[in-house]
Amino acid sequence: MISERDSETTFDEDSQPNDEVMPYSDDETEDELDSQQPTIKPGQNQINRGTKESRELLKKDCSWQVKANDPHFYEQPQFKRTTFLCFKKSKYAGNAIKTYKYNPITFLPLNLFEQFKRAANFYFLVLLILQSIPQITTLSWYTTLVPLLLVLGITAVKDLLDDITRHKMDNEVNNRTCEVIRDGRFKNTKWKDIKVGDIIRLKKNAFIPADILLLSSSEPNSLCYVETAELDGETNLKFKMALEVTHRYLQEESAMADFDGLVECEEPNNRLDKFAGTLFWRNMSYPLDADKILLRGCKIRNTDFCHGMVIFAGGDTKIMKNSGKTRFKRTKIDSLMNYMVYTIFLVLILLSAGLAIGHTYWEQQIGNSSWYLYDAQDLSPSYRGFLNFWGYIIVLNTMVPISLYVSVEVIRLGQSYFINWDLQMYYSEKDTPAKARTTTLNEQLGQIHYIFSDKTGTLTQNIMTFKKCCINGQRYGDWRDGAGQLQSHPQQVDFSWNTYADGKFSFYDHYLIEQIKSGKEPEIQKFFFLLAICHTVMADSSDGQLNYQAASPDEGALVMAARNFGYVFLSRTQNTITISEMGVERTYDVLAILDFNSDRKRMSVIVRESGGNIRLYCKGADTVIYERLHPRNLKREATEEALDIFASETLRTLCLCYRDISHDEFEVWNKKFVEASVATTNRDEALDKVYEEIEKNLILLGATAIEDKLQDGVPETISRLSKADIKIWVLTGDKKETAENIGFSCELLTDETTICYGEDISALLQTRLENQRNRAGSSAHSSLRMNEPFFQGSRDRALIITGSWLNEILLEKKKKKKKLKLKFPRTAEEEKKQAEQRRSAEASKEQQQQNFVDLACECRAVICCRVTPKQKAMVVELVKKYKKAITLAIGDGANDVNMIKTAHIGVGISGQEGMQAVMSSDYSFGQFRYLQRLLLVHGRWSYIRMCKFLRYFFYKNFAFTLVHIWYSFFNGFSAQTAYEDWFITLYNVLYSSLPVLLVGLLDQDVSDKLSLRFPRLYVLGQKDLLFNYKKFFLSLLHGALTSLIIFFIPYGAYLKTMGQDGEAPSDYQSFAVTAASSLIFVVNLQIGLDTSYWTFINAFSVFGSIALYFGITFDFHSAGIHVLFPSGFQFTGTAPNALRQPYLWLTMILSIAICLLPVVAERFFVATIWPSESDRVSEVLSYLG
Repeated sequence: MISERDSETTFDEDSQPNDEVMPYSDDETEDELDSQQPTIKPGQNQINRGTKESRELLKKDCSWQVKANDPHFYEQPQFKRTTFLCFKKSKYAGNAIKTYKYNPITFLPLNLFEQFKRAANFYFLVLLILQSIPQITTLSWYTTLVPLLLVLGITAVKDLLDDITRHKMDNEVNNRTCEVIRDGRFKNTKWKDIKVGDIIRLKKNAFIPADILLLSSSEPNSLCYVETAELDGETNLKFKMALEVTHRYLQEESAMADFDGLVECEEPNNRLDKFAGTLFWRNMSYPLDADKILLRGCKIRNTDFCHGMVIFAGGDTKIMKNSGKTRFKRTKIDSLMNYMVYTIFLVLILLSAGLAIGHTYWEQQIGNSSWYLYDAQDLSPSYRGFLNFWGYIIVLNTMVPISLYVSVEVIRLGQSYFINWDLQMYYSEKDTPAKARTTTLNEQLGQIHYIFSDKTGTLTQNIMTFKKCCINGQRYGDWRDGAGQLQSHPQQVDFSWNTYADGKFSFYDHYLIEQIKSGKEPEIQKFFFLLAICHTVMADSSDGQLNYQAASPDEGALVMAARNFGYVFLSRTQNTITISEMGVERTYDVLAILDFNSDRKRMSVIVRESGGNIRLYCKGADTVIYERLHPRNLKREATEEALDIFASETLRTLCLCYRDISHDEFEVWNKKFVEASVATTNRDEALDKVYEEIEKNLILLGATAIEDKLQDGVPETISRLSKADIKIWVLTGDKKETAENIGFSCELLTDETTICYGEDISALLQTRLENQRNRAGSSAHSSLRMNEPFFQGSRDRALIITGSWLNEILLEKKKKKKKLKLKFPRTAEEEKKQAEQRRSAEASKEQQQQNFVDLACECRAVICCRVTPKQKAMVVELVKKYKKAITLAIGDGANDVNMIKTAHIGVGISGQEGMQAVMSSDYSFGQFRYLQRLLLVHGRWSYIRMCKFLRYFFYKNFAFTLVHIWYSFFNGFSAQTAYEDWFITLYNVLYSSLPVLLVGLLDQDVSDKLSLRFPRLYVLGQKDLLFNYKKFFLSLLHGALTSLIIFFIPYGAYLKTMGQDGEAPSDYQSFAVTAASSLIFVVNLQIGLDTSYWTFINAFSVFGSIALYFGITFDFHSAGIHVLFPSGFQFTGTAPNALRQPYLWLTMILSIAICLLPVVAERFFVATIWPSESDRVSEVLSYLG
């Protein structure tokens, strides 16, 4: 490997984006974020005795007040808001929810209003109105009404069925019951009758009806287990814990009825994992956080009963706040299609105007002087031309295809079902099928340029296994016997001596087991004791088995490892934790838990041991632990060396450390901790500052190494996608060495790859930026030289960059909040100078970002490590912005949600980190390897089908409509139609719709196996080769030539001719039937030529459409229907009379041949001289036999 290695860089916390204040969902504004309340750290039940002062401060930020058991409290004027004019309504929502849109009275007007907001539908409504004006129209009203009603009807039925389902769900939910305090007793009450401030009782397996404050439960210390599957898709249990004071005093029914606490908290919002508030009761205040709130949509598990107080109800609950608007994604073809429809509108107006001018001229030259054309209306030629303009708008309206959008939606829906039904994307181990969660993006799957992938759980399995460790500078985990000698063959350690051991755990270092059993190494005992005590795992017993509920796979693996090595976490309460240490059960007082978050990258626990000593145990990322170690850590170098070895083996590492704390130091610190935990503003910042004071001078114990194996098929998938010219970027929070080694494991990097690191490209980018500044405003020649590539030569390159370097390069350093200082007013000149500096800085930043994207895109692969969720989304946004390329983001965890929502297409993997990524995604499946089939097969097929459908759809409409224009030259530009009205009505609905729909659903140029075998076939979608403005105008030209032939061949054949029986076939109605029949043959046989994959259904649709045309035409031209509806069916006997003339059949055959033979010749010529990739593949396969 050729490597240009940079020195190790640590993650500068000052430059790291603050992910804690990142919006949870898209409908959260920056103003909300600026004003949001900091979250209180869980597990703290401290009392603030300065209640009055605290309440005054809190009122400024927490304006939501809830009083228990006091319905009159909410009738105060300050809790009312004006809804309309002078009408006022309580700001507290009722608990009844309404997700439906319509009721029996509003359905028709509202649905029609929504549908006519779409430009195409409104356009046809205007046409219908114009057709009702006799002076304008030459076309019957039903020619527009029937297709419009069909489109509106299909959409209305779909909307109605969806809304009926919502009605049923709403009624089912609103009529559920639970127990609520009424008149001093718990009584069964419907959910819709629950109000804010009510005290409710919930039993095991019951759904939570509102967002409630947990007061007490049947479990020790008022723990309550909940399942959040309906909220975030996760099935693992979460635990909530009530305040100690409510747990102690609010257990009986009478105490619940007498409870009069007041909660002041933040306004309703959509942040599922955030809550800040305070409970005021009995002249004391108690901090509240998210761990004391049970959210609507969750389910009570493993808890017999619990009591709670309703804080948010109905539409104010967090789950309802999150059901709002989501980011709407549209495909590239969608945008192009809209522009093409606008182009057709413009062409329609220009043609109508030109024909109207022609009619005006004709009236002046011929119409006024021809007495037999007099219509008893003395209108000027210009006015007649004006009326004809609108007449031609009506006649040529089929240029704008009303059924286009409905047909596109049907095709996309069908393609989505094909993805859902694909058994080759079904993950049987977890019973997880592939799922298209949107139906609007399928063809975009065939145009991807860049894939942004998470590592853990996406490329890897995210099933963590404790493999190795380093304790006191000594590495453990190799194949060794009890004496410490290396073995050539692994022998699994026998854990039968440990009654709590898990039978699934495998370990091969017998020497470590002997060291633990001997008890001679106190550092080893501390190491595993730390793993057993420093965590947030919950334990429960079922069927005599000890089970753990962990928030993350890493934490679960570490606690499980400690359990197997003899240090077993048994149970916890609010203030204690019980551990079995080599068979001896001990309970420790937990004095404080210093939680993990993405800024801190560590967690600590302070415990009082049996002898009264106070000790802090801490585990975290090496970069943050090293900064806080005592200067005299003798084993630091040995541990760093072990960490490098573990990282080279692609193992995930954490450092473990501790420190002893004196009683006096703890008392001083604890006072600050209590003050910070009940702070009413900036609580997070206050707690972080206090945590920093105690987490220092740490003694390093060692490090853990956890294995997270690659998923099956990852290297093959990445290799195949790379051959399809798709660039893959890996964005991960792991160490640089770990990410780099995973890159080699999954073949993203090879031995021939030249790797560039952060400091290498920083110098390149800085030089480029300075040159650009120096050459600003210089000649075009200079600016051209600035676009030259960053790297010379064609070597295989990859970029590996850390999050800190990313911030440094992109000028994204976090600005610290400045303290308020008194300043003199600036002069106008100073203001102008400062504004100029800001503009210059912004321009430099934008230029630097563009340079970075250009440089990174010259690399075959990019790995960004140590990046935050916000940085992941920023990288995706930069590539979207500067490369104008189609992007796909794939991940499996909550930290990937922002990236998934930012990309053009988001893919979620149903992994070990819950379902947040899946619920935010556009597509989901069980394993990374299925991505190749989603893109190279379904994406490619969808793109080809949609492009073929659109090209043909425009072609057949132009071929159909432009015949009217050629006919205008022979009817005085009078807006007379060339076809029968019923033919115009049914052309797009019945005669030509099914074959092209089936091509859009079923066509494939090569099979799925060949699509995977030859990834280069994918490139045509990336280059937009199959549908663009060039293809659109070729379709227009093809349609125009077809319309010329369809009109002029019958016209020439009819001119001065006589039928076989002496009757003239050259009347208008016979001509219309001949032209229409020729058109139906041509367009249906043309789709046959365009079909690459023939099935019985395709053949039936083509020939069935032709047969259907003739069947309906003969019926509509019969005498019987004319007798019933004389004004609607005026072509009586035309088809039977005309089509029995062999002369007319020969005319149609000639028209069809002239239309289709050049197409056949052109296809053969192109396939021979300039064959496409798929043509080459098919030719090779036919040659091989």
